[in-house]
Amino acid sequence: MALQNINPTSTIAWKKLEDHFNEIHKINIKDLAKEENRKEKFSLELNDLFVDFSKNRITDKTISLLVDLAKEVGLKEAIESQFLGEKINVTEGRAVMHTALRSNSDEPVLVEGKNIKPQIQSALRKIRSFSNKVISGKWKGYTGKSITDIVNIGIGGSDLGPDMIVESLKFYKNQLNTHFVSNIDGDHVSEIIKNLNPETTLFVIVSKTFTTQETISNAETIKNWFLKSATIFDIPKHFVAVSTNLVAIDNFGINKSNVFPMWDWVGGRFSLWSAVGLSISLSVGFNNYRALLDGAEEMDLHFRNEEFDQNIPVILALLSIWYNNFYGAETEAVLPYSQYLKKIPDYLQQAIMESNGKGVDRNGNKVNYQTGTIVWGSTGTNMQHAFMQLVHQGTKLIPADFIGYKESLYGLTDHHKKLMANYYGQMDALAFGKSKEEVHLELKVSGNEDKIATLLPFKVFEGNRPSNAILFDKLTPNSLGKLVALYEHKIYTQGVLWNIYSYDQFGVELGKELAKKLLNQ
Repeated sequence: MALQNINPTSTIAWKKLEDHFNEIHKINIKDLAKEENRKEKFSLELNDLFVDFSKNRITDKTISLLVDLAKEVGLKEAIESQFLGEKINVTEGRAVMHTALRSNSDEPVLVEGKNIKPQIQSALRKIRSFSNKVISGKWKGYTGKSITDIVNIGIGGSDLGPDMIVESLKFYKNQLNTHFVSNIDGDHVSEIIKNLNPETTLFVIVSKTFTTQETISNAETIKNWFLKSATIFDIPKHFVAVSTNLVAIDNFGINKSNVFPMWDWVGGRFSLWSAVGLSISLSVGFNNYRALLDGAEEMDLHFRNEEFDQNIPVILALLSIWYNNFYGAETEAVLPYSQYLKKIPDYLQQAIMESNGKGVDRNGNKVNYQTGTIVWGSTGTNMQHAFMQLVHQGTKLIPADFIGYKESLYGLTDHHKKLMANYYGQMDALAFGKSKEEVHLELKVSGNEDKIATLLPFKVFEGNRPSNAILFDKLTPNSLGKLVALYEHKIYTQGVLWNIYSYDQFGVELGKELAKKLLNQ
């Protein structure tokens, strides 16, 4: 069952959405907020997750028409195709099975007629056993000392995913210190290794082909540094690989029992759920890694089984299409109110922009509508003192996701109350703004009546700027798994609606080819 190739702009639902947009595009969130039970009507829950999308320029009819669009382009069938292991990454002839990596069910998942579940279970057992050995101190380096530091060497999905999760789950980390080397810039690797002890450091090289220029250059540099104090016979105690190229791994000196699998049916930017997540399991322990996978699986089941109007990733994707394709908004802000999540915007930039940054549809034709939103962001409250000025009073429409937690991890309740007051305050300010009348009264009351004429226009906030509140009880490995899977499914939903292939990335190749040519010259 291949994905249907339907130009969304040619559908009945799209035409109705255009008419609907022309009718309501001037509506104001402030007026909509007066509706009875609006918040209840435009919010969804999934266990410890609550999503409030009431502060959007939408009515019941908007959601109903967007859901009709999803149905008309065959989203339900497309979701099933992914979960059943069909080759939905058509241009590369691959299935897309990151969902199978976190599945606890015994139900077989077939890729090319072969059940992949046993391979997944076997890889997880290997990750668990290896992590336990290193964390417990049983795994010894070449001088008999236990490991103190882990260095993940990879780039793109082999770096951004694990790095983001390790940073986000810092509260749960064990005694090991985890570092990430990605950039071909020699100063990056030099800075990382300068304070490390070769006797107590374990290096995890992550590269499917074991030929990625950045990763292999960094791995060779580190190996040469290591060999200044050790011998080639010590390499197996300090280097492991996540790869498929057994010959190249063997040539590097890595013992084949220290090789973890990578599979063709897992795309790089969705690979943290596979053995690419080894550095996560080492950093926070296998049980926390498993909880991360379980959280993602909860979101998978919700995405696969829930009706579209009750489906969190689908609703967020449809809202994004509403602003991108009808209001002409080009960017979206992702604003986590947790310092732990400072790397989430970087991670989502790759996940979203590498997936849906496509200008050709599934028929191979140039698209005549906007795809691929630009994603950016930073943590609250830092960004309130930085770029939020533009979001509040600038000329651009920037829908925003505010990610928050009801509880803090260290329990400084006074801090957390202030943080959450800002979380809610920002969304209210964006939605409702401040009118001329309010500014006038404010200036009068504060004794600045003489300045009303000059200051008034500068202090008015138009409001009517949309946002979604994504609220969890607490930042745990499980809730983080849910959050990442939510965005993964949002990406796929948008790709299906835009009639593009979300799972290839030919756009990264040309620059690499030219760099290789220039290097040879």
